[in-house]
Amino acid sequence: MCLIRRFEEEAGRQYQRAKAGGFLHLAIGEEATIVGTTSVMRETDYLIGTYRTHGHALARGTPARSVMAELFGRETGTSSGRGGSMHIFDVERRFMGGYGIVGGNLPLAAGLGLASRYRDEGDVTVCMFGDGASNTGNFGETMNLAALWRLPVVFLVENNLYGMGTALERHSAVADLSKKAEGFGIEGERIDGMDVLEVRERVAAHLEEVREKGRPSLIEASTYRYRGHSAADPEIYRDKSEVEEWREKDPIETFVKVCLDDGTLSEEDVEAAREEADRTVEEAVTFADESPEPKLESLYEELYVVSETMGWYAVDERSPEPHRGELGEEAPAVARDLAESGAAHADGEDQEQQSRPGVRD
Repeated sequence: MCLIRRFEEEAGRQYQRAKAGGFLHLAIGEEATIVGTTSVMRETDYLIGTYRTHGHALARGTPARSVMAELFGRETGTSSGRGGSMHIFDVERRFMGGYGIVGGNLPLAAGLGLASRYRDEGDVTVCMFGDGASNTGNFGETMNLAALWRLPVVFLVENNLYGMGTALERHSAVADLSKKAEGFGIEGERIDGMDVLEVRERVAAHLEEVREKGRPSLIEASTYRYRGHSAADPEIYRDKSEVEEWREKDPIETFVKVCLDDGTLSEEDVEAAREEADRTVEEAVTFADESPEPKLESLYEELYVVSETMGWYAVDERSPEPHRGELGEEAPAVARDLAESGAAHADGEDQEQQSRPGVRD
């Protein structure tokens, strides 16, 4: 948690220096939800997040230098500098990335769960998303399929009370997000996302149950971000007194106090952890700054291209033999015949309906 906090603080500073480009969404204050969750996952479990996922990658073991280099847009970054802050990715550690589209990771999580179930691997996918994503169409569709197909997925809502600048009670008719999937047959639970021990205990229980019963579950972790939605957020939608109130619940300081009180850690241990985090982040900045930028000629690498030599961009399966879909005029004759016969059949139905008494033209 110390490493994530220190990394995020430095990422914000480097963004102000224009070292990190694009968008920047910091998770300062949400460390307990991140670490409590990842600390009880197996190495073979999948994790997929949103666009606020520097800490998720770090918690899964991705080196801080690689994450910082990605923010800097350098070749040594997790996505070779092509993704930036919102698209951290580490397939080796089964962190399946951050996604800029709100709710866009939900159906992808269902796909990961389906793959694990199909292969009978015993792995669970943890899908972490914000409160705003629970209002998207993807949410309902994904909950339905996950429940219907009994997919091994733990859906975890990182409820930081705001969808960008809109308060939870103003964007969701149901404020208890743990209940939003009940209509699809998925049970939910609300936990304190500022308490790393509670997150760890409850997520572990959900992972075990999903693994044993092979059906999805939902967790709502109540947490808070101390910074704005993004680095460009003026934060005019919430009072400073509210932020200060939540700062009193700082997940790191709360956990430190618990460890000191029961003798698990000494003051020296805590200071050593903070110093180690400082060193790691300083080294990450140096590494990122000294890493090469992508070469200009690599701009068109790893892109989908529609050409005669690069394969099909889309597939049309209306005929017994699929054909390339982006060039409809080149479809086999059988596809055109089927389409025309279908249209003629539809026209016939329409004419029959219109001829019935009482049906207006």
